[in-house]
Amino acid sequence: MSLEPQSTFIMPKMPPDARIPRPDKSERPPVEVNWRNALWYLAMMLLMLWIWQDIFVQARVQTIPYSDFKQHVARGEVVECDVKDTEVVGLIRPKSAVVAAGAKQPIDPKPSETSAKSVPPAATVIPEKPIPTNSPASSTPASKEATPQPSATAKPPETKPAETKPAEPTEFAFRTIRVEDPKLVEELEAAGVRFEGVRPSFISNLMMSWILPIGIMFLLWTFLARRLGSAGGALMSIGKSKAKLVGEKETGVTFDDVAGCDEAKFELEEVVDFLKNPDRYTALGAKIPKGVLLVGPPGTGKTLIAKAVAGEAKVPFFSLSGSDFVEMFVGVGASRVRDLFDQAKAQSPCIVFIDELDAIGRERGIHVGNANDEREQTLNQLLVEMDGFEPNLGVILLSATNRPEVLDRALLRPGRFDRQVVVDSPDLDGREAILKVHARNKPLADDVDLHKIARATPGFSGADLANALNEAALLAARNAAKTISHADIEEAIEKVVAGPERKSRRLNDEERERVAYHEVGHALVSTHSKHADPVHKISIVPRGRTALGYTLQLPTEQQFLMKQSELVDRLTGLLGGRAAEDIVYQEVSSGAENDLERATAIARQMICMFGMNEEVGLVHCASRNGMFAPGTDGSLHTDCSPRTAEIIDQQVKQLLATAYTEAKRILTDHRDQLEHVARELLKRETLDAAAFNELLGEGPARDE
Repeated sequence: MSLEPQSTFIMPKMPPDARIPRPDKSERPPVEVNWRNALWYLAMMLLMLWIWQDIFVQARVQTIPYSDFKQHVARGEVVECDVKDTEVVGLIRPKSAVVAAGAKQPIDPKPSETSAKSVPPAATVIPEKPIPTNSPASSTPASKEATPQPSATAKPPETKPAETKPAEPTEFAFRTIRVEDPKLVEELEAAGVRFEGVRPSFISNLMMSWILPIGIMFLLWTFLARRLGSAGGALMSIGKSKAKLVGEKETGVTFDDVAGCDEAKFELEEVVDFLKNPDRYTALGAKIPKGVLLVGPPGTGKTLIAKAVAGEAKVPFFSLSGSDFVEMFVGVGASRVRDLFDQAKAQSPCIVFIDELDAIGRERGIHVGNANDEREQTLNQLLVEMDGFEPNLGVILLSATNRPEVLDRALLRPGRFDRQVVVDSPDLDGREAILKVHARNKPLADDVDLHKIARATPGFSGADLANALNEAALLAARNAAKTISHADIEEAIEKVVAGPERKSRRLNDEERERVAYHEVGHALVSTHSKHADPVHKISIVPRGRTALGYTLQLPTEQQFLMKQSELVDRLTGLLGGRAAEDIVYQEVSSGAENDLERATAIARQMICMFGMNEEVGLVHCASRNGMFAPGTDGSLHTDCSPRTAEIIDQQVKQLLATAYTEAKRILTDHRDQLEHVARELLKRETLDAAAFNELLGEGPARDE
């Protein structure tokens, strides 16, 4: 037998003066009583008690008509009752129960004489039977009064057991609606009924007279308050700022997700670093900038850069739009500006981003009206908050707009918006970087060349490039492909530039032939012009709303300046389609409307803005409607005398006529190529750059 070792716990010895510390009662947190829940519990308790006393008890009572109640009173079956204001309740005990048919009556052991005399014994009558003739007793006459005696051996007649019926309950509680009956009390006294008048109970009276009406009113008030809560809350908080506090993890965008605007990123990275490490800059006497204005055309990524700042700053970031300040009530915008900067100062250091600043920052004193007064008050309050008597330590205002020319000069001066960052359309390298960012989560095929795509999308903004890649992904998914091919991306770019294909728009043979000559005329004139962009694609498939065909030309390199000869060659190429129709059919059509519009705009810019005309000279007599948001009609705002405007019109007309004459000369000299390429385009409907150049090389040989 082996003994296993047992674990032993030895209590450590404590000094005699040592005591176990006990929590001080004063350090205990005070117990907070939730009186609201207590009131709800009390109301529920009263409701349950009332339900128990009135509803559950009354559920066991039988309701009878008032006429039946009067009959029970007349028979003396009502034992007791309570007479209430609207009803009578009590107990009914029937005098006799239903006895089963054929049962014996109970025998009184001591019957009285009167009962014996009054009730004679019942006589038993047995019907006579005929006596047979062969019987010896047949000769003896039978007496009518004689009763034959039953023999000792005769058996008594058998009786069937009586059928029993269910007996009614001996007593039951009742309730009946009280009617106007003045003799009810007399009848109850005559019947010996114990009755009393009863008033409603205290709980019933309290529930019906106070709690239930107040509860209904409370529920109705709560319902109406919730219905009108939005309007009332908006009315009470109309002067509060609608700025949304954005956290670092909510945007999901960092500077790594922003491409194509390295200069803007550098400026904002410095602001973010100033917020993270202010001591590095303050040690040299540098002050944090108060405002940064992002300026650029739509779709270039101004809001995206602001989201990247929110993701990189790791400081509170308030985001709202300029239209959130302006309401129909005068003074609301100024109140919201004050509330916004109060919140920002409480969260300092922080960044406040206002998108579409031109909604409240327009130049003052131009328009007259209540809306303009409200906008001007909002702008005045914004100017005071940015550079007023109270310094805004640690609050940086970040704004974005595509209309910097309409902003008030006081808003753009140093001390308010210290920096103006231009976010323009990306160049070739920027477009390639943007395409790489948007192609991260898309499976691209091996033949996709992002550099070639970037070169084929001059003038595209970041939003346009993102849309083109998304359209390419949709096209690949529509074709049940696993990857996105280069052809899908090219088709998407054409869809963004010219619109989707209109396969339902069917042209007749004559119209298709005219469109083919028109597009080939553009391509041939551009090809035989020295400074024109090379042709990338020709198509006679209808696209968009009005395009029956298109000729796509792409530059070979990024250009920031254009010479006069290049602009003239572009004019000549635009007029090549109309010239081809004129040469082939000796009649023009309405298909050159867009060509004439674009050519006229270029010619006016050359004369009015670029100083490329000897008659008008070096006068700048026109301007665009907006620096980054030109007018939708492409018109220019002229600022010259009527005489100068007349000269401009004459020179524009002469310039277009010269370009048109040159286009007709080129097509006349290369008429064989025009016919050959047009016939092939009618067969294929689409020609790329390689096929077009191949046709130009073999065209003259075939014609020979």
